[in-house]
Amino acid sequence: METRLNRLESIPVHDAHGNTYTVHAYERLARVYTLQDPAREWEPTGVAEYKLDTGEHVDVDADGSFRIVETGVHLERKSPHGKSPLG
Repeated sequence: METRLNRLESIPVHDAHGNTYTVHAYERLARVYTLQDPAREWEPTGVAEYKLDTGEHVDVDADGSFRIVETGVHLERKSPHGKSPLG
């Protein structure tokens, strides 16, 4: 099956040390072939992926925070008012 990623949004985040990152949310699309329409169409598969600009994979925790898979670094969304929820 041929697949590709479609970026849905970019989320500004930071770690406990104040380092900033951007998490990109993607939906995975699959190419669908139909007999009625010979043109190829892309359809959502229901699978989401999250990655940093560097390509590192990010998991979403139950509380809505993020964690870089390779390093375990915990990331929080940036507050819209510039204040860190981490204190």
